[in-house]
Amino acid sequence: MATHNLAVILKNPSNDAEFLLLKQTPPPKFSEDQYDSYVDSDLWDLPSTLLNLQHDHSHPGIVIQGAQSSHNIDLTKFDVQLALTGVLEKLGLKVNDVGEWSLFKYVEEAEFGPGFPVNTVFIMGKLLDGNQNCQGLWKWMSTESCLTWLLEVKPCSDRVGPLVVLALINDSLQSAAWTLPPTLRYQEYPPGVVILPMRSKTRKPFLTTNLVIFAPKQVSDTVGDCSFVAHGDALIVDPGCRHEYHEELKQIVACLPEKLIVFVTHHHLDHVEGLSIIQKCNPNATLLAHENTMRRIGKGDWSLGYTSVSGEEDILVGGHRLTVIFAPGHTDSHMALLDVSTNSLIVGDHCVGQGSAALDITSGGNMTEYFQTSYKFLELSPHTLIPMHGRVNLWPKNMLCGYLKNRRNREESILKAIENGAETLFDIVANVYSGVDCSLWTAAASNVRLHVDHLDQQKKLPKEFSVQRFHKTWVPFFLKWTCAYVSSRIQFKCPKLKISSLLITGTVIGIAGYSLGKKACFHLSETGKGA
Repeated sequence: MATHNLAVILKNPSNDAEFLLLKQTPPPKFSEDQYDSYVDSDLWDLPSTLLNLQHDHSHPGIVIQGAQSSHNIDLTKFDVQLALTGVLEKLGLKVNDVGEWSLFKYVEEAEFGPGFPVNTVFIMGKLLDGNQNCQGLWKWMSTESCLTWLLEVKPCSDRVGPLVVLALINDSLQSAAWTLPPTLRYQEYPPGVVILPMRSKTRKPFLTTNLVIFAPKQVSDTVGDCSFVAHGDALIVDPGCRHEYHEELKQIVACLPEKLIVFVTHHHLDHVEGLSIIQKCNPNATLLAHENTMRRIGKGDWSLGYTSVSGEEDILVGGHRLTVIFAPGHTDSHMALLDVSTNSLIVGDHCVGQGSAALDITSGGNMTEYFQTSYKFLELSPHTLIPMHGRVNLWPKNMLCGYLKNRRNREESILKAIENGAETLFDIVANVYSGVDCSLWTAAASNVRLHVDHLDQQKKLPKEFSVQRFHKTWVPFFLKWTCAYVSSRIQFKCPKLKISSLLITGTVIGIAGYSLGKKACFHLSETGKGA
């Protein structure tokens, strides 16, 4: 199953090398100055819209040349006319302003999750009159001008979106010395940054961890006068796929240059489970990680030497510079990576594609540091955020401000619950997360504990509230949570199961949830309520 988008490539009648890009609509503002003062730069991309199934087959619709011979998609099943009319209306154009249409490309998205992939149908046409009034909403661009924007980034400069890169830019670049197996679906955006979701032992709503591969197609010699902690021809980030997918990882490593760098953002199993395969396939690979991360990674995953990084180090990959960013919060040794030439920020588990990542209290997760890291990312003004779970985010400042706002709202709710008499971890979680499935409460509990510590540091807690007593309610929390979990499942799903068996199962789940904090990634699904 997949949903579909229609993207339009409109050629300039006066210059065949140029195509039309539409200024994209940014997400809504927060109506709070502390967040709205951070503004993402303008994003330009091919005009597109949702492509719905055809319900009325009585009218012939718009003729798309080449659609009949396509074996990948049957456009007769979709209401192309409605979608195309909607796209052109965004541009202030009508269908008769464009000549004949042809099918240019059909691209199937990788399964980033959660939800179905979004596949894209690209069609091409030529505007009959190039002197239309664009009113600042769209502009003519060429492949060369787009590449300049993408690969020679200036702070706060305009940006080019992924659709034009996917349709036109990547194919125009010189062939790389390496090619991924054709059976693998991935996204390359920005050019030279490959994002390949692989099945991992992560938490719902995600099923995959993004393997990020950095192997520039265009080698640069303009890296400046820098000292580098590591040199290589390719770099991969967070090889965390499940054992069943190690053969695929082995094929990927075999495709990459031998001079390989491996960068690990943190130690959780869904980010490092594939390290052993890389070690076997390429024992000369250089591993970069924080020393605390390495202490938590088992020797079975990586037994060779490594290079310790703590932030601000530079890495040289194919003549391009990447900078290591110390980004604690999710864990005490969490790291990020900035691709300087494209200004793309690989954020590990600080952000996820949907929802919010919970902090790992068992590995030094810290709410104060999480806030500080979020502001550090904002000051970098990245053009793109690349999480290790879910899709690339094209509005980095908006996303980071959303995370900050969500954390502050949670903290206010926790403080209110405490002021209203809640003293134990269970009481606070049950109050603040009453609208969230209780199966997610164990992940939420870690965040609540860290929020209480953050409130204590700010001296906002009532004098009668004892932080020490509160932290001692961690174990009782699991017993009460087990009863709540069992009760909800009996009521809605399994009324015939015996309480005793469910209680044992629930207790085991609770203990496992605590123990897995050292090796698993924590997420909460976004249903209007983040962690």
